[in-house]
Amino acid sequence: VVEEAVDDQTEISYEQATQLDPEVQLGDELGEKMENITDLGRIAAQSAKQVIIHRMKDAEREVIYDMFKDREGEVVSGIVQRFERGNMIVNLGRTDAILPKEHQIPKRSFKQGDRIRAFLTEVKENARDSQLILSRTADEFLAKLFSMEVPEIAEGIVKIMGVSREPGFRAKIAVSSTESDVDPVGACVGMKGSRVQNVVQELQGERIDIVTWSPDPAKYVYNALAPAHVSMVMVDEDANSLLVVVPNDQLSLAIGRRGQNVRLASQLTNLDIDIMTEEEESARRQAEFEERTKLFMDTLDLDEFFAQLLVAEGFTNLEEVAYVEIDELLVIDGVDEDTANELQARARDHLEALSKAALDTLTKSLAQALGPRGVRVNQLALGAVLPPEGGEEGYLHTLQEEIPTRRFPQLDDVAAALLLIIANQALNGEVIHVDGGRFTT
Repeated sequence: VVEEAVDDQTEISYEQATQLDPEVQLGDELGEKMENITDLGRIAAQSAKQVIIHRMKDAEREVIYDMFKDREGEVVSGIVQRFERGNMIVNLGRTDAILPKEHQIPKRSFKQGDRIRAFLTEVKENARDSQLILSRTADEFLAKLFSMEVPEIAEGIVKIMGVSREPGFRAKIAVSSTESDVDPVGACVGMKGSRVQNVVQELQGERIDIVTWSPDPAKYVYNALAPAHVSMVMVDEDANSLLVVVPNDQLSLAIGRRGQNVRLASQLTNLDIDIMTEEEESARRQAEFEERTKLFMDTLDLDEFFAQLLVAEGFTNLEEVAYVEIDELLVIDGVDEDTANELQARARDHLEALSKAALDTLTKSLAQALGPRGVRVNQLALGAVLPPEGGEEGYLHTLQEEIPTRRFPQLDDVAAALLLIIANQALNGEVIHVDGGRFTT
């Protein structure tokens, strides 16, 4: 019903509508009863039938959506109805849901009429096919099953901190406890393994490792690699990775069949894990020791014994020797203040020689690349960011201003980063100024 009808097929004016129904309002829909249906004809009757069926399906979808939208993320149970192209159709009572082939556990096949439980991953408001999508391979499905079996989890005493799965084969779940007198692993296992066995049976024999969560990455990985015994864990926080050392006879157990154990542990902890044996680690450490010893012998003109003393005290590169507090050098046997100053002077001289060579090369490259664009590049511009003697703090501050994503302890790395900054600015037609060791435009 509109003020003034434009389309006579779908609209009626308010004046005409009030003659049919005095209580009609603008925006209402009016119908007129037909005394003789046969006047419609076959095509019109078929169209009316299709419209009615379509409206009924729309109404049914709305009812189903309202019924299940709040149950998304829960475990539902139903009966296997049929199979369509590998997908399983599950009857949930009022409607059917679909369990896609890729969300089915590969080891076990259900047959028509079997009762099944699955995780409701998605409820679609408008869908031509099934509105309800199920999964039995989701990590959340395993977590929900434990929540249903373990009262401590439902009460919030035990918390599930992480889950990783290879559905049908193996899974790891990390748990923690909010109360010191409650063992989270024991609570999940249950008396004689009753609780965990119920979950294993639901997942058709999927092997489940329950480990204790820890805020310490090394301790967490130590637990996650169970049942393998770990000798040592070394954490590289910058690379978000860990090096795990295991006894020689534990290597295959730590890696697992086809890398399954270490892969699940990596997914659980969200860290990259490298595993080596104690023998391999010993060889690596020896090679690293020899490499650093040779570095100090060649660059600082030291004998082998003195170079080994530096390495044994934990020095790994020239920057550490050049800019470390002198007290850290004085703790080395046979090193007095004069010797420490001489070591630092030699290290700084070598670093300056390396940086000058790198700058010479970059200056020539920049001049060749940017010269045709009218950009002048000289050592003064590039050298403006080199650390003045004793000005390492300001030097790092400058780098953090220019390149906030990382630090560059090596001067040739700094020069390379500046090459990128200068090139980007110059190619964009911006003017480069050097002010206090910073590039501005």
